[in-house]
Amino acid sequence: MSVFTDDEVAYLNSQRLGRLATAADSGPHVVPVSFRYNPELDTIDIGGHGFAQRKKFRDVQRNSHIAFVVDDLASVEPWRPRGIEIRGQAEILRTGGKAVMPHFDDEMFRLKPERIFTWGLVSGAPGAGRDARG
Repeated sequence: MSVFTDDEVAYLNSQRLGRLATAADSGPHVVPVSFRYNPELDTIDIGGHGFAQRKKFRDVQRNSHIAFVVDDLASVEPWRPRGIEIRGQAEILRTGGKAVMPHFDDEMFRLKPERIFTWGLVSGAPGAGRDARG
């Protein structure tokens, strides 16, 4: 059984860009990254170009607690934001990044969800479908 609802999986599969937040002694660091939902492991796999040389990679080596947000506007009139925030531990993998996108580096993060917060993924009035777990 997945930690994600069917609506959350469908939303994650419809998106390709999210924001990764890492923490270092110098403070938080937030960057856009590509990702994929991994249904076999029920994780979020995050990869990119020059991945092992980036600040986010160094940050996760020191502190594996991360937050990841995917959001967009389902409509502007009426205003209807939707999204998902996933917090958990990032595992650093030296291989597998090409499964996120074939032209990415081998290095990647695998996010194991511990806390999930969603908004706007269920139809209805603005603010409908808010859910927090974990």
